[in-house]
Amino acid sequence: MTRTLTIRRPDDWHLHLRDGAMLRAVLPETSRDFARAIIMPNLVPPVVTSADAVAYRDRIIDALPQGADFKPLMTLYLTEDTDPADVRAAAQSGLITAIKLYPAGATTNSASGVSNFDKVRPVLETMAEIGLPLCFHGEVTDPTVDIFDREAVFLETKLDPIRRATPGLKVTLEHITTKDGIDYVAGASGEIAGTITTHHLMINRNHLLAGGIRPHYYCLPVVKRATHQEALRKAATSGNPRFFLGTDSAPHLDGAKESACGCAGCFTATNTMACLAHVFEEENALDKLEAFTSLNGPAHYGLPVNDATLTLTKGDTPTPYPSHIDTPDGRVTVFDPGHPLMWRVT
Repeated sequence: MTRTLTIRRPDDWHLHLRDGAMLRAVLPETSRDFARAIIMPNLVPPVVTSADAVAYRDRIIDALPQGADFKPLMTLYLTEDTDPADVRAAAQSGLITAIKLYPAGATTNSASGVSNFDKVRPVLETMAEIGLPLCFHGEVTDPTVDIFDREAVFLETKLDPIRRATPGLKVTLEHITTKDGIDYVAGASGEIAGTITTHHLMINRNHLLAGGIRPHYYCLPVVKRATHQEALRKAATSGNPRFFLGTDSAPHLDGAKESACGCAGCFTATNTMACLAHVFEEENALDKLEAFTSLNGPAHYGLPVNDATLTLTKGDTPTPYPSHIDTPDGRVTVFDPGHPLMWRVT
């Protein structure tokens, strides 16, 4: 039985850090284990220009714990007014690693997102020309579409037409939650990959809803049926280079989560690696964990694999981790997988 596993230091290809006091409180939870992370730009106001990205990058670097070895990979928030020339300059200077597309109203702080995809076509064409990846929040926002179907409908009505209209566009379908999304990414032609979150590998909608609503399991895209969870696990542990980790770790104050209209997001940065080792061991695929966390993402984004390593050890007693992170404004609850975790980063 494997009790120690050493892998290349992992990266997180989808991370929310927020700003200000929240940024300073949660950043150490990621920088402890991860070498790099794609930073989500949905602040208020969002990160829409290269000047915004420079300023946000500097605030992140300033918030790092002393001695931390962590690089934020910046993105721009795509709006219908985004300037293709600014995108080109930001990409060619190395400032940004990707562009993030939120359908307007899809999730937290997405009101400035895209409603009319034709208006962003010049930006997408520029991105295809220079090889800059587009990260999709893959859901439609039509209120007549059931929330559990919004990812599947997005693939057919939005993603596929955009990719056909923009040959050469490199795409990351983020936080896949359905077998439909897995099958699309696995079978599509061209440069496409998909991220899978920690929490979608560990929970399904029964965990969210059965026996009472658990607000700290509420996220967008919402967790789906167990059959979809099984498809995610199979893809993540397969070694398929098109799938890799994007935690979508998303901190919210407990008061905002535990309210009449609670915020969407699971804060998993603290215990992601222990959770993943648990999942991969259950699937008899510990030998595939490094590919999922440390190899496939850099290959898709055209970046080198990290030189440093990280070691996971399985103990005889459950791994302790904090139930919450304190911020000056209140608590942020750490994701609870619902059962003991025996693995830890050592």
